[in-house]
Amino acid sequence: MKIYNYPSKSAEKRLSSIVNRGLVFKKKHVHTVTRILEDVKKNGDRALIKYTNRFDSPDLTIESIMVTGKEFEKAVKTVDRSFVRALNRAASQIESFHGQQTSKSWINAQRAGTLLGQIVNPVDTVGVYVPGGMGGETPLVSSVLMGVIPAKVAGVKQILMTTPPTKDGTVNPHLLVAAKKVGVNSIYKVGSAWAIAALAYGTETIPKVDVIVGPGNIYVTLAKKMVAGTVGVDMVAGPSEILVIADTTAEPAFVAADLLSQAEHDKLASAVFLTDSIKMAKAVAVALDEQLKKLTRSEIARESLKKFGAIMVAPDIEAAIEISNRIAPEHLELQIKDPLTYIGKIRNAGALFLGNYTPEAVGDYIAGPNHVLPTAGTARFSSALSVDTFIKKTNLIQYSKAAFRREARDVIRLAEIEGLDAHAKSVKIRLK
Repeated sequence: MKIYNYPSKSAEKRLSSIVNRGLVFKKKHVHTVTRILEDVKKNGDRALIKYTNRFDSPDLTIESIMVTGKEFEKAVKTVDRSFVRALNRAASQIESFHGQQTSKSWINAQRAGTLLGQIVNPVDTVGVYVPGGMGGETPLVSSVLMGVIPAKVAGVKQILMTTPPTKDGTVNPHLLVAAKKVGVNSIYKVGSAWAIAALAYGTETIPKVDVIVGPGNIYVTLAKKMVAGTVGVDMVAGPSEILVIADTTAEPAFVAADLLSQAEHDKLASAVFLTDSIKMAKAVAVALDEQLKKLTRSEIARESLKKFGAIMVAPDIEAAIEISNRIAPEHLELQIKDPLTYIGKIRNAGALFLGNYTPEAVGDYIAGPNHVLPTAGTARFSSALSVDTFIKKTNLIQYSKAAFRREARDVIRLAEIEGLDAHAKSVKIRLK
């Protein structure tokens, strides 16, 4: 990878290309997803099974689209103890973290004659989308945990899960065991944009939900964007990204490994390294080359680094942090001496990883915080998936007659300024 000195024209050009890469949908994708959404909305199960048979499982029927109790029982017997141990640890720690996020209803009566407050309730039904993962060969268990657990903590009673079936019409047993562990109520063998449509609009078999969460390919992402407003969605996420800031106390091999952990996701992923040491920059560049040669997904990672990767040498760590705040990365690692002294300077990041032994991967699976994070610079204004994703807050207002009369003239004046005569009269009628 080329090493840039910041500030410079070449560094600024590269930085701008990374900052502005955004999430772009092609017209053909928009057309395809629009057609699928309309088809499922109109034709329900018939459209669902048509797309499922065409793209995923040719022999699946609508009668077998829902995972049965026998399938769950078989899955439990299939997985090994080491998986169950890791699953239990991850689920426990994710639940513990999200348990700190709960909100309570409240009422305030400080202003004479009024009761003001907020009522907090969970949504009724949630749909969690879990990608197929290479035709079921690489089950995304962490997506089950990160989507379902905060919904359960929020108090959601009905949690559905959809995931593409394998060619033979089954679901990977690791996904089923994970779903059972965290309390999914029902699982449907449906994927891609038609799964999102089913969750948003409902079909004869799949009930409509209030909120849809979970990652997916371009079709899933675009479908979520299109149904947002009909239902709630967690976010419209783009390709994964990581930014590592390191000084001379860091281990170059660690930095390189962490950059590649995100670059391997997607050719559109972004991996950026910022340092105040040219020696460190050169060492990480060498480590990247060495590790790329041994990486299973080296072609994807290499293309990602070529398009949206960078190594930049900044004047100091503070300057590197300002560059990071401009990028607003999904994952930000501080592999520097005393990282806690710098966290107050971090304004824009989806998740922050501190120290040489906190790779992004621990956050993906087991640390506890949610790994569904804002991408493509949206960390400037949005946050990780959390318990708040699954609750709604209702404002509560009560006035006594005395409190009403005390404030009525001000309400009337503001309504008249806005030209809303009926608003003003609804107050005036109560003053007679």
